[in-house]
Amino acid sequence: MENPSKQEIKNILENSKRIAVVGLSDNPERTSYMVSKAMQEAGYEIIPVNPTIDEVLGVKAVASLKDIEGHVDIVNVFRRSEHLLDVAKEFLDIDADVFWAQQGLVNEDAYQLLHEKGFTVVMDLCIKVAHALTKSA
Repeated sequence: MENPSKQEIKNILENSKRIAVVGLSDNPERTSYMVSKAMQEAGYEIIPVNPTIDEVLGVKAVASLKDIEGHVDIVNVFRRSEHLLDVAKEFLDIDADVFWAQQGLVNEDAYQLLHEKGFTVVMDLCIKVAHALTKSA
């Protein structure tokens, strides 16, 4: 498994607008909330994907990726590594460009499935940290 180069990641973040966040919590103490709030404040449209909440960050949540209308630039995943393959399979059913698993999350099977189909895959990297680095670079 290999992540895109720093330049590729910078390009992804500069050219992306909509981020679907799988596993986004409505608890302000959770990492998914803090990271998504920061990305929303940076100008990204955040789409919460979590069947157990109604809304978060002022946005109505959807139960699954398939419930999102229109194109998604990045699917940012905050689910445990063993769930990444299932999320990757669902990712294939929607119109999305980049599969991004947060820091600490890696699943080789999910990576292979998406990589073989030509998708950009980022794993074990915090999108907020990567965004901050692209701004300082």
